[in-house]
Amino acid sequence: MTGWADVERYLVDTVVHPDGALVNAVEATAHAGMPAIEVTPTQGKFLMLLAKIAGARRVLEIGTLGGFSTIWLARGIPDDGTVDTCEYEQAHADVARRNLDLAGVGKKVTIHVGAALDTLPTLAGPYDLFFIDADKVNNPRYLDWAIRLSRPGSVIVLDNVVRGGSVLEADGDEAVQGTRGALELLGSHPQLEATALQTVGSKDWDGLALAVVVAAAP
Repeated sequence: MTGWADVERYLVDTVVHPDGALVNAVEATAHAGMPAIEVTPTQGKFLMLLAKIAGARRVLEIGTLGGFSTIWLARGIPDDGTVDTCEYEQAHADVARRNLDLAGVGKKVTIHVGAALDTLPTLAGPYDLFFIDADKVNNPRYLDWAIRLSRPGSVIVLDNVVRGGSVLEADGDEAVQGTRGALELLGSHPQLEATALQTVGSKDWDGLALAVVVAAAP
């Protein structure tokens, strides 16, 4: 465990180089008493690079927290691009707004406060990139909405899909059941080509799933 975190720190310092705005976002989130469940800097920059690789202009994030991943996503799109991000808690959204503005990307980002399943039907696609990192119980429904709001070529990222290995527990808790349901949908949906990767680091043993929309809805 210690080795994983040490390697992650080395990679962050050597390759990622998070700036003061990103460091501040993590510190402000912790100072507000919010859980330290944001993505790692290596994962955040991976999201930024995915946005660049995909040529994304419109991004939809489900699960804002303090805006750490949102900053990375906003930095991966053009100046006239947009990020819609869904956050259940108003207090979290307030912290995220301050962090986004301090990072200089606030004008690109709209924070939708409330249950994402209430917000998603009000949004108009297509989006080019989706990042799903909210309550895991609803992962299959979030994924379904991402597909509905996508186009061929859209990229979907689903976080926390390994959960320390508990994803293997067919009778696991609701979060595990939601994760398993989303993975099963990723692996069987005719519009998607998908994979999933295990990760280790300061967030312990987890993973992410990555999908590309390969076909329009019938």
